[in-house]
Amino acid sequence: MGIVEFIGDLIGALPGACAQGLIWGIMAIGVYLTFRILDIADLTVDGSFATGGAVCVMCILAGWNLWAAMLAAVLAGIVTGLVTGLLHTLMGIPAILAGILSQLALYSVNLKIMGKANQSVNVNNTDLLISLRWVREMELHNPLIMVSIVLIATIAVLYWFFGTEVGCGIRATGANLNMSRAQGINTSLNKVIGLMISNGLVAFSGAWLAQYQGFADVNMGRGAIVIGLAAVVIGEAIFGRIFINFALKLLSVGFGAVIYYIVVQAVITAGIDANLLKLLSASIVAVFLAVPYWKSRMARAHAVRKAVN
Repeated sequence: MGIVEFIGDLIGALPGACAQGLIWGIMAIGVYLTFRILDIADLTVDGSFATGGAVCVMCILAGWNLWAAMLAAVLAGIVTGLVTGLLHTLMGIPAILAGILSQLALYSVNLKIMGKANQSVNVNNTDLLISLRWVREMELHNPLIMVSIVLIATIAVLYWFFGTEVGCGIRATGANLNMSRAQGINTSLNKVIGLMISNGLVAFSGAWLAQYQGFADVNMGRGAIVIGLAAVVIGEAIFGRIFINFALKLLSVGFGAVIYYIVVQAVITAGIDANLLKLLSASIVAVFLAVPYWKSRMARAHAVRKAVN
């Protein structure tokens, strides 16, 4: 493939890649809340993402209003976060293991919700909010426009919430657990609330993706935590020095997801084996997570050399 042909094909595929990036950006913000705010690597998201898609599709097939179906998906995600939070705080199970247990259980739950491994909705017979078929149309239901509005509105709500007393308590819990307890903050409750909000956002993202692609699948959330972490670390690495405000940090995560999907699309367009995409994702996350460690080591080595000299 020539460079001109490659660039042409990539530009043609950019609207779809950006649309998917924005949808996954909502999920990545949920991952950011647990990974950076609560300092918990929550693996529930691989299951709750599919739960959101499954609940949304089944509600649509049952004739529900689209926004009601989206709300049901969010509530289902909140429940998954509640279960993980209670496993961790009430039963004393380590957070990462609690997430694995919830993720494992959700596979069966999602199968029961859909009745089989996948369920589809026909865009010709259903007035969906978004669809990949409309990605090139300049209408409100264009995924690029609709999801951008939803993403900005989500960030605005989160910015307001984390400025409230409850939100500040959650941030304090993640920043210094022992100090928060000493100040009389109920850290267990804050962890549960944080996990509920995070998985509610993840399920919300899953509901959007199910509409975008026209179906929900029991495996649609597999690897979601890796994609979420990739979006977080890419956003921080590129925009970390520019976006200092909390709302802008959340926005950088959304941008990180878009950049991730553009890179993935470039890899696919270049003709690289699609079976290697998960390996590529893991490699990207590993490298970007290692960058802060490498930088700190280099800074310490430079300080030692300077002190010696």
